[in-house]
Amino acid sequence: MTSRYHQVYAQWHADPEGFWARAAQALEWIAPPRRIFDSTAGVYGRWFPDASCNACFNAVDRHVRDGRGEQVAIIHDSPIQGLTREITYGELLDQVRMLAAVLVAHGVGKGDRVVIYMPMIPEALIAMLACARIGAIHSVVFGGFAAHELATRIDDAGPKMILTASCGLESNRVVAYKPLLDHALALAKARPRAVLVFQRDQLEASLVPGRDHDWAESVADAKYRNKAPGCAEMRATDPLYILYTSGTTGIPKGVVRDTGGYLVALQWTMSHLYNVAPGEVFWTASDIGWVVGHSYIVYGPLLIGATTVVYEGKPVGTPDAGAFWRVCADHKVVTLFTAPTALRAIRKEDPDAALFQKYDVSSLRALFLAGERADANTVDWAGAKFGLPVIDHWWQTETGWCIAGNPLGLGLLPVKPGSPTVPMPGYRLEVVDDAGHPVPRGKMGSLVIALPLPPGCLPTLWRDDERMRESYLAEFPGYYKTSDAGMIDADGYVFILGRTDDIINCAGHRLSTGGMEEVLASHPDVAECAVIGIKDAIKGEAPCGFLVLKSGVARDDATIEAEAVRLIRDQIGPVASFKLAITVDRLPKTRSGKILRGTMKKIADRDPYAMPATIEDPAILDDIAGVLRDRGV
Repeated sequence: MTSRYHQVYAQWHADPEGFWARAAQALEWIAPPRRIFDSTAGVYGRWFPDASCNACFNAVDRHVRDGRGEQVAIIHDSPIQGLTREITYGELLDQVRMLAAVLVAHGVGKGDRVVIYMPMIPEALIAMLACARIGAIHSVVFGGFAAHELATRIDDAGPKMILTASCGLESNRVVAYKPLLDHALALAKARPRAVLVFQRDQLEASLVPGRDHDWAESVADAKYRNKAPGCAEMRATDPLYILYTSGTTGIPKGVVRDTGGYLVALQWTMSHLYNVAPGEVFWTASDIGWVVGHSYIVYGPLLIGATTVVYEGKPVGTPDAGAFWRVCADHKVVTLFTAPTALRAIRKEDPDAALFQKYDVSSLRALFLAGERADANTVDWAGAKFGLPVIDHWWQTETGWCIAGNPLGLGLLPVKPGSPTVPMPGYRLEVVDDAGHPVPRGKMGSLVIALPLPPGCLPTLWRDDERMRESYLAEFPGYYKTSDAGMIDADGYVFILGRTDDIINCAGHRLSTGGMEEVLASHPDVAECAVIGIKDAIKGEAPCGFLVLKSGVARDDATIEAEAVRLIRDQIGPVASFKLAITVDRLPKTRSGKILRGTMKKIADRDPYAMPATIEDPAILDDIAGVLRDRGV
């Protein structure tokens, strides 16, 4: 099939407003847009400034009205509990309406904030949709987040109400949420009117009289009263949600997502990028606490009338490295979206993909990757073992959807290992030097996006336009700073080489740690790796590589480390000054699977550091410090 990408991208480039006006026709508007973009509004302009709509109506109500009431909207698959639960669009509408009535009964209305602190259960999605229904702004915080970090987000958002559950489930433990929330509320200055608690069978939470309310009892009371609210008319520029991302100052940044532009962008991507049709099953193996979960567990699939999977498990350990393939087989998933780190974990445990062969995954058409840079070795392994298109794509919390990818729905472009392929319509990417001057094709620099950002991207930070300008727009006037380093080749393919602070300066040479990781990952015994720059009195910085080996590797660690050093010397050259490779059992990661390279560097440099709020297992940092001490670093 010949790809239509170049034709479609050219159409956008020639007439951006016309392109997005046509894309907007896929939504159902209360007041359709007459103006597509207002360059004078907001920090850099606003999309669909005179239009109005409702996100919940577009994601739920219209599908029930149009005959999809009996179709399954949400599949909850929890291998930890050993259960699967299905909710149809009709049932989803009923549950969203009743929960919306509970929110209204507690005084929540248009523009009020609601913090959602919940595990991967359908009620979390219902909470988000109920907020969208009445025009409340939801702010989801990853379930089990530390109390101090939760408190800072509560204070910044100023919620009128908090929705939570009694606990979350891990493969080997039950995580009590309510004590964490109670501690956070004791630390926070903001005082929500009410807390709604969904009691799970595994643990019952104690309720604070006068403040806390039982979810099931409240919903039952709303059903009895039978006064469910309709869908509020929201301006396209009204915030749909706030999602916090870590800030360099330690104060989290509240990324704002507006309503109309976000819905338009997601609707466009579901067919043109992911090639998913109404009625098909789309699975994003992430968490609703992250932007990927917001966009492609909740809103994206439901906007087009697809079925979304809510998975309460891990890629390995619930019960084994075949967990993903079991889910795909059981639910006839057509597209799976996960993180490269999940694939690396699966490969580590099942390098021959024997467990993949156990299941009938004939429904599966493609595997999309995002969240961390997907090294070519892992992508090649997955493509060879699974016989599917394995599609890396690049995006950020701030953008809300893909910046660069390979659009399956427009016809796949040729794959270049290590590249997420090409910019999507709406994004004009350039590579610039430190002074903001464009660099030649094939040369490394800072990746920037020409303003205006397309629909769906953040218009600002919550109540902080100035921080928005300072964080993203000031360094390169006329552009959004991605903080990613990379290059664009002669064919227009984008290569992400790491965060700009992952580019190390070794004896005057600017070196990409991502490029070194690509080489190390090609070693047949390496499951995953990370490279950081360590302070060096002579060279400024020297690279250090950490290697996690595949399960069952019986060879001597020192031999593999020496081979890794030779690989860098052979493929990058002596200029890399790569002399230190260290074998470790595991790497420190966030709960979304991102390797905490910055924290590892601070440990190696003996610099002070704060415990990352999203770290999956803090004990790993002590392991890293111990290994570095043993090596004399």
